[in-house]
Amino acid sequence: MASALTVLLLGQEFLKPTIWVSPSRVVALGGSVTIRCEGQDPGMEFFLRKAGHPNPQVQTVPNGTVAEFPIANVSREDGGSYTCDYRSITEPSNSSYPSDPVKVIVGEPSYPKPTIYGIPSERISLGVTVNIWCKRQHQAVRFVLNKEGRHFTSMDANSEALFPIINVRREDGGIYSCSYHSRLEPFNVSYPSDPMELVVTDPSLRRPNISLSLTGVMAPGADVTIRCQELRRDVRFFLHKVGDRNPQQHMDPAGAGAEFRIPSVGRQHGGSYSCSYRPRLEPFVSSQPSDPMELVVAEPTLPEPSISPSGNVSLGGSVSVRCQGLRPGVRFVLNKGRRHVAHVDTERLEFVFPINNVQREQGGNYSCSHHHRSEPFTEWSDPVELVVRG
Repeated sequence: MASALTVLLLGQEFLKPTIWVSPSRVVALGGSVTIRCEGQDPGMEFFLRKAGHPNPQVQTVPNGTVAEFPIANVSREDGGSYTCDYRSITEPSNSSYPSDPVKVIVGEPSYPKPTIYGIPSERISLGVTVNIWCKRQHQAVRFVLNKEGRHFTSMDANSEALFPIINVRREDGGIYSCSYHSRLEPFNVSYPSDPMELVVTDPSLRRPNISLSLTGVMAPGADVTIRCQELRRDVRFFLHKVGDRNPQQHMDPAGAGAEFRIPSVGRQHGGSYSCSYRPRLEPFVSSQPSDPMELVVAEPTLPEPSISPSGNVSLGGSVSVRCQGLRPGVRFVLNKGRRHVAHVDTERLEFVFPINNVQREQGGNYSCSHHHRSEPFTEWSDPVELVVRG
């Protein structure tokens, strides 16, 4: 009641208008924006005022309640803080208070975009501290941390700024980027850095269940389905694989479960999987991951080695064991039983191991294996028997 009385005493009968910028208050140099100002009643004359400039733009709106002030081919000078107000066309002495200010920020193409880092790729627990860094080679600038397109906080620094988020809360989850500007030109900013996603883990959300459509070791080429389940229906599921920073997102309508199909499974699909979910209304709040589940894919069997001239050799004779591979650029290993006998690195698809002056103890079952030196596993062939006579 007191505020309304104050308005009347000052001769200002209208509520302050609402002001906004579309499509975004951050605009590229040469782009276009429109500043809109909305009052309560029709038949008004609107004034758009820029801080530091004495002459406002004027727009008369005899019927509607919204005035539009377009800015085409935006220049650096168009960046700044704007307010608007309005008055009656028929009674010019009756005017409104000014709107809240809104900023138009012009992207400066001569400023290379900065680098943002520090947000862990895994989910972040409630209550921890996250240090977000923004880095640029320019000296003496003001860095700005943006969250989902809005300026979040700013800081003066030389070439690198630290933005700590202390005691992380659910509402701190979101998509962050950073930018910077000269201290003398606060409305001409760099383009934003690449975005980073901050996902907060809420321990009050139950772990989902994870299961496989098939059990045991999968044969290459099999169709596998990984299922994630939770009693809540208003969630979206994510599938995580150890070593892969980008989880798969289930894009079907939200429900109590999700299925992630892996058609024609191959060796690259083997690994440890887990799943989590996020409430639809809180897309950056996550449950804890499910218990891990291993997907094991059987390795293809190498061709059986061949012995020449035959699998029977006289004591003191010579034979050769030919090993064939599945791919070039590997290490061939000759094994007797499962014990290593010899190995060689080659770019060929096969290699011949000679065995000279054969002794009785060299009789037995031989097999071949091969692997890339960077891989921890080995593919094995079926064995072939060498019989020593005499």
